Amino acid sequence: MKVFIQSVNFNADKKLLRFVEEKVSNLSRYHDKIVTAEVFLKVLNTSDKENKISEVKINIPGSELIIKREAKTFEEGVNSAIDNLKRQLKRSKEKQRDSIIS
Repeated sequence: MKVFIQSVNFNADKKLLRFVEEKVSNLSRYHDKIVTAEVFLKVLNTSDKENKISEVKINIPGSELIIKREAKTFEEGVNSAIDNLKRQLKRSKEKQRDSIIS
């Protein structure tokens, strides 16, 4: 699986990029046919504390899953998005398995 990370309105440090890549790469445990993963990290110019947006887009044959989270830190947002994607990938794989059996 290829992981593409793009930071918008700021320069992400290597530690953050490594964290995101590691978390996203672990999704391959839940679905073996993930083609690519795209991660967009954005900073909103607002006075809110939760001004960091983490958007994760997973491409699997036949569909794509997109999760967008707003949080205080990128790590928090990415963790939340990954947890949601794990559930969706498991569900997608079960549907795929059920359609093969039918």
